Amino acid sequence: MAKAVIMPKAGITVESCIIGTWEKKVGDQVKVGDILFSYETDKASFECESTEEGTLLEIFYNDGDEVPCLVNVCAVGNPGDDCSALRPGKAQGGEKAAEAAKEAPAEAPAEAPAAAAAPETTKGTSEKTAVSPRARKLAERAGVDAADAVPTGPNGRIIERDVRELMNNPQVSAKAPEKTEASAPVKENAAPGAEFEDVKLTNIRRAISRSMHASLATMAQLTHNSTFDATEILAYRKKLKASEGDLSGITLGDIVLYAVSRTILNYPDLNANMVSEDSIRIFKHVNLGVAVDTPRGLMVPTIFHADEKSLLEISLEVKQLAKECREGNINPDKLSGASFTVSNLGSLGIETFTPVINPPQTGILGVCRAVDRVKKLDDGSIGIYPAMGLSLTYDHRAIDGSPASRFLKELGENLERFTTLLAE
Repeated sequence: MAKAVIMPKAGITVESCIIGTWEKKVGDQVKVGDILFSYETDKASFECESTEEGTLLEIFYNDGDEVPCLVNVCAVGNPGDDCSALRPGKAQGGEKAAEAAKEAPAEAPAEAPAAAAAPETTKGTSEKTAVSPRARKLAERAGVDAADAVPTGPNGRIIERDVRELMNNPQVSAKAPEKTEASAPVKENAAPGAEFEDVKLTNIRRAISRSMHASLATMAQLTHNSTFDATEILAYRKKLKASEGDLSGITLGDIVLYAVSRTILNYPDLNANMVSEDSIRIFKHVNLGVAVDTPRGLMVPTIFHADEKSLLEISLEVKQLAKECREGNINPDKLSGASFTVSNLGSLGIETFTPVINPPQTGILGVCRAVDRVKKLDDGSIGIYPAMGLSLTYDHRAIDGSPASRFLKELGENLERFTTLLAE
């Protein structure tokens, strides 16, 4: 009897995944634990292991197809077994989009499943169309009608990516008239010998693009810049580096994260999310997002309850999260839920910059390099000190300039007396 292998659910916030490459083909023998295919969310990539043993009888989705989580992806059994009951749309609640994708010609390009689902979406989205909570909240923040989005989720449900597509392309709507071939854009190929190449954006690059565009389009963002005397934290970092074990790996960035986690609770409107135009969610703990540069693009994992963790615990967790991000196997649940984010470009020589808020957060801190400056000392003489820059971008809808400035001032003071802060 044929049995199905389903698309894994890579985290509670993930509703669909994109198949990367099939490692097995129809007719291959597979065992439990064998890698069948790779798949990815908009944040990370994974490998799907077979949960069944036998012959790979049928593959329901091709490379590049977007598949709802927990939907049958392929069938494994004995040669000759009937797989018809396992095909998406029949054994799984009649999912129309999945069934249309299955009925598309096998030789169609990767975009074919979406095109095959067109009859479902060109009819217009009725008021009874289901909308996921995440999609509804995003639509409220962006000021768009979720019902205008073209549903691509399971059972014709409108999900978050549908609302983002509507935000980026308002002309693409479930209520818009169907486009004809004549009105469809024509992709022109580069002439032979052209000095350029058109490269399709990766999934994570598209996700970053949508998020950053939505951030600047829906928020009243303003950036304040300040500096503090980094003499104490540089000296403390030097002592740690000379020690043994995990303590030697604590960085200036870790020190800033610790100071932020102890300072921001005094400014609740910065440790918050805008859940709607007239509602703000203030967190009781600091869930600190940390921007991480990876080969696939910028990722922001979260240190949950950072205010309850020691400097060493924060340092070790940041390194582990960054490692998982760079290897592309981080659980997507670790990439959400942040109440505030820190982005550190000091190691790249940046002296000041304007970080962009990660929605729905109300603020983000940019950490810059230390630059030698001159100041008047207590004895009246002139001395040189290392001035480290901090750049705070905040959502002016949620917080005013005075409390934002006070946060920067207090954070700088805590960093200037960091060893005392550790003792508190």
